[in-house]
Amino acid sequence: MDSARALQVYRQQESFGAAEDLQHALDLLDAARRGTLGPSLRVYRPQPTVAFGQRDARLPGFPDAAAACRDLGFEPLVRKAGGRAAAYHGGCLILDHIEPEPNAVAHSLARFAGFAELLAGALQDAGVPAGVGEIPGEYCPGEYSVHGGTGARIKLVGTAQRVVSGAWLFSSVVVIEDSAPLREVLSAVYKALGLDWDPSTAGAAEDLRPGLRVSEAEDALLAAYGRY
Repeated sequence: MDSARALQVYRQQESFGAAEDLQHALDLLDAARRGTLGPSLRVYRPQPTVAFGQRDARLPGFPDAAAACRDLGFEPLVRKAGGRAAAYHGGCLILDHIEPEPNAVAHSLARFAGFAELLAGALQDAGVPAGVGEIPGEYCPGEYSVHGGTGARIKLVGTAQRVVSGAWLFSSVVVIEDSAPLREVLSAVYKALGLDWDPSTAGAAEDLRPGLRVSEAEDALLAAYGRY
């Protein structure tokens, strides 16, 4: 990569709080749009959060879904990107990739495909069998979900993208440890929203490679971005 386009990695040591973490990503995107931030990768471990899509917030069951989140120790938030509800906590890593680009919308679909392959490859490097593609019954379904396993597959990475004039933000949630609380809160949320899903699709990378820790997965992910 040209030195002027080199990706600067920013390791956020502590969460600012669920809502503040989401807003910070948008602030960075705005900085890139204004030309005061170059290509950047922000990496952090989030607070327990359920990020709802805009469509979720318009469903009659949304207040009950939000209450269920709070009862289980997760903060309910509505994100500006699309998709359905997704849950994450400190056993996950969030990677916010921000870049200024004059025609940011032009390669939106290619970003989904390219970063899905990059993330799947990073997990493979960490010893996790991973591939790309939507799996039946997954939460927050997407064509470019990163999944793991060979038989009954589980979702390991969800991605979302926000494009503005002159810049883009590509966010990835990588689930590495402690999938049980995520499965519990998602079950309550999807029931309240009246949405079908298969709880067996919610898992973590350590379910497929026992002993994998967040720090080891982070090393593999950053190594993959180093080849970006």
